[in-house]
Amino acid sequence: MLGFRFFALAASMALLSCQEVVVDPTPEPVDPGSVAAVYTTSVAGQRMTESEITLGKPEDAVFYKVELTGQSFQAVDGFGLAITQASCYNLLIMPAEERTAFLEELFSREKGLGSSLIRVCIGGSDFSMDEFTWCDRKGIENFDVHPLDEEYLFPILDQIFRINPEVKIIGSPWSCPKWMKMTLDGKADYDSWTSGRLNPLYYQDYATYFVKWIQEMERRGYPIYAVTLQNEPLNKGNSMSLYMPWEDQRDFIKQAVGPAFRAAGLKTKILLFDHNYNYDNIPSQRDYPLHILEDAEAAQYVAGSAWHNYGGNVSTLDKVYGAFPDKEIFFTEASIGTWNYSFESCLINDFRDIFLGTLARGGKGVTLWNLMLDDQRKPYRPGGCSTCYGAVTLSTKDRQSIVRNSHYYNVAHASKVLLPGAVRLETKGYTADGLTYQWYRNPDGSQALLLLNEGTSEARVNFVTAKHSLSCRIPAKSIQSLLWED
Repeated sequence: MLGFRFFALAASMALLSCQEVVVDPTPEPVDPGSVAAVYTTSVAGQRMTESEITLGKPEDAVFYKVELTGQSFQAVDGFGLAITQASCYNLLIMPAEERTAFLEELFSREKGLGSSLIRVCIGGSDFSMDEFTWCDRKGIENFDVHPLDEEYLFPILDQIFRINPEVKIIGSPWSCPKWMKMTLDGKADYDSWTSGRLNPLYYQDYATYFVKWIQEMERRGYPIYAVTLQNEPLNKGNSMSLYMPWEDQRDFIKQAVGPAFRAAGLKTKILLFDHNYNYDNIPSQRDYPLHILEDAEAAQYVAGSAWHNYGGNVSTLDKVYGAFPDKEIFFTEASIGTWNYSFESCLINDFRDIFLGTLARGGKGVTLWNLMLDDQRKPYRPGGCSTCYGAVTLSTKDRQSIVRNSHYYNVAHASKVLLPGAVRLETKGYTADGLTYQWYRNPDGSQALLLLNEGTSEARVNFVTAKHSLSCRIPAKSIQSLLWED
């Protein structure tokens, strides 16, 4: 039986004499075997360590008490990682048995974590095996599946969908076909994978490109849940990139891609922006998605917005969520690498800001960048990120040993206890500096908690329902997730 006892000075309790000591009793079990599963990852060394808490009676919880208000917020779609060609390359060089075991660990609800959301590149990226799109010869009639996706992406997607057919895909392009580009000032054609703008003469062709890509992916058994129209539209410097200011994205949506999706009967969602909280400090691009959502003609086609954290703060989402609470929010990319990585800081800070921070602002899901890179941070493209780590690192010595980095555990904790469709619930009661928690109800009726303790000592909190109490101890510098039947 797991429980805890703690003491409080009676002087702090109005109804007790100064000589008394109040004991929060060890909860009596409601019935044999009535427990919550607990998963803990700590700076001290726990890594998704599994334990149990015996459920007590509601009256057992006297102090540090948190209850539900009866109000609820958004339903969550899921959490996961980017299935880049670089990740696929590393997965495919693993022995088949080890690769299958790892993918089951990540995606299987029965055997593993049940990750349910992934991001894929529409064409190439800085972590593909080359720069390409599915229509590199001029003319949309030349649209065709690219051989590199046949070789790397599709075999991994096939395996993922065999393990978990309910996985949702967010697709993002790093560049349109080069023949659709013009110079930034719009005065000439632009023949480069890096930078350039989408020529309005090709809006209809590019809209058709998106429709064809979605239809082909779905024909192959990969339903596309959502797309963004440009990865990092304010970044002109990536090895594959396209500058797409909000004015261009607005016009492309309402003139071409929105009507094209509707005409084709696509259910795929359109997400705006897909870039940093600080709008890359470009004054004219501040509030990028808000400008588009204020245009009713464009907004009718838009489900919401997508975000990265390479600049600015998650608090930017307060304004977006406040202005358009009916529009969805997704976090779609963050990296760890040589410039920022320590397990402690990334585990704690990213869970606080990317996961709990996004979810607290109506977020529907989180994807992080690059499922797997090797121990030399490869493969990557010239001009791309040579300093990034994957969520998992593959050994180049034996091509099967892996190291799970902080992003793996961030995704693991959310995926393990929150089923797709989990609803965030409002709470009231005990709070403390450095302690953050969120409470959810899953579609199957089970309940879940996400907990973060940033402090240097153990935190204690009692979660109370009409039927049960959960007396939780959260180790110092740790994240924790709980799942139980109420």
